Amino acid sequence: MRNGRVMETSHGGTISTLTPEELIGPLNDVERKFAPKKLYVAGAAEYPLRTPRAAIVGSRKASPNGLKVARDIAKTLAKKGVTVVSGLAEGIDTAAHTTAIDEGGRTIAVLGTPLDQSYPSQNTRLQETIMRDHLVISQFAIGQPVLRQNFVIRNRTMALISNATIIAEAKDDSGSLHQGWEALRLGRPLFIWKSVLNDKGLKVPRKMLDYGALELSKPEEVLQYLPSTDRVLEIVQ
Repeated sequence: MRNGRVMETSHGGTISTLTPEELIGPLNDVERKFAPKKLYVAGAAEYPLRTPRAAIVGSRKASPNGLKVARDIAKTLAKKGVTVVSGLAEGIDTAAHTTAIDEGGRTIAVLGTPLDQSYPSQNTRLQETIMRDHLVISQFAIGQPVLRQNFVIRNRTMALISNATIIAEAKDDSGSLHQGWEALRLGRPLFIWKSVLNDKGLKVPRKMLDYGALELSKPEEVLQYLPSTDRVLEIVQ
């Protein structure tokens, strides 16, 4: 796996080390089971995080329709003060991050690499922007090797820090489905965009409905399942 290098501090300030509790507030026993011991963060944010957060995830090789869905959802969330979380991969992730930024909202990138690396390399500049003006999180220390399994582990952590997860586009073998299952295990809302569920060639997304996932047909539907900023502050303080 090839990775593009980014400077450690030139674009995101200093790297801080936090526990998950310091980042998002108290964890219950279910949340703590697979939570990382420490997180490495860089960017501009107050801790614990003070706004509702929704992850938008999906295919790396996204279709034009999938990219439009991700942008529409990210635009709606950003305009309502919801922080858009994603994994800085190409495709759906990139569309979610860039739309949130373009709309004047907040975004968080959760990496499968250490903070001094970027994957894919073409997102190095986007990572620099998020490190400087928003927030980038990794559970992998600088110097750790970048392994494929890191990205599955990353998805588990992304589900933990997000109040809800939205699958904008996916296949049955998509890594974003790992995050979907983790969101359900944590008891967090999991939304699956209607076109994913309407694809007769896919089985896993429809199976998730049996475990509590929700069909999403309008981006605004997510908002009623998210805590308000006041409620987030009440939880973390």
